[in-house]
Amino acid sequence: MSKQPKYRQVADALRREIDNGTYPPGSRLPSESELSARFDASRNTVRSGLGLLVSQGLISSSQGLGYEVAKHEVFELNASRFENLTFPQNGDAYSTDVTNAGRRPSQTFRVELQPAPAYQAERLRVDAGSTTVLRFCHRFVDDVPWSTQATHYPEWLLQQGPRLAEPGDIAEGTTRYLASLGVEQIGYFDEIATRMPTPEEARLLEVGAGVPVLLWTRTGYSKDRPIRCTVTTFRGDLNRMNYEIGNLSARGEEPQ
Repeated sequence: MSKQPKYRQVADALRREIDNGTYPPGSRLPSESELSARFDASRNTVRSGLGLLVSQGLISSSQGLGYEVAKHEVFELNASRFENLTFPQNGDAYSTDVTNAGRRPSQTFRVELQPAPAYQAERLRVDAGSTTVLRFCHRFVDDVPWSTQATHYPEWLLQQGPRLAEPGDIAEGTTRYLASLGVEQIGYFDEIATRMPTPEEARLLEVGAGVPVLLWTRTGYSKDRPIRCTVTTFRGDLNRMNYEIGNLSARGEEPQ
């Protein structure tokens, strides 16, 4: 007999059935009374189990309509190709990838001069608190919050690329813009981490209390020094990232 509390047993059983497709995305779960009979549990116990699944972002509840399995349309990002200047683009890398996947991109921007936080300053090899250009994007896929992206550029870059500090989008993407001015990104260093969202991240990304975020830090380098540090914060439930490294001819066709 399981030692887990009854409400967790209810949640675990329903989670397995969601995972195996018994209850596909968009479908409704049985009513609380039906689940009470099935699990031989009180309505309060069932409600607690369902509440756990709600907090984990697996289901949603609507008054009078019961519980619905969340529609998780995962977006797959190829991080190796992202910002590859030899890869055909329609606008910036984000817009290109989303459009090529048959989805609809949209984003908002904020641009400001800001003291460099310690984390970014270390990667840019500048003093903490020295001036950087922050370009902040709030990005959506099919009108669903997808990510936030905060890129810091060292102040010296403004001498070559004044558009970095102008409000709004740079249509071709900042990497291509800088390359056109002779400041070419020839390499990058990536760092991947996960954690629970801050209250502000949870608000912007509209994630439930139990859904983690994926942090992707990319530091870009010219031949001489770092030219930017980008921290992208993804919804952990709607994103998958992959890399292509080496010769993948044996892989054949990509899985559909």
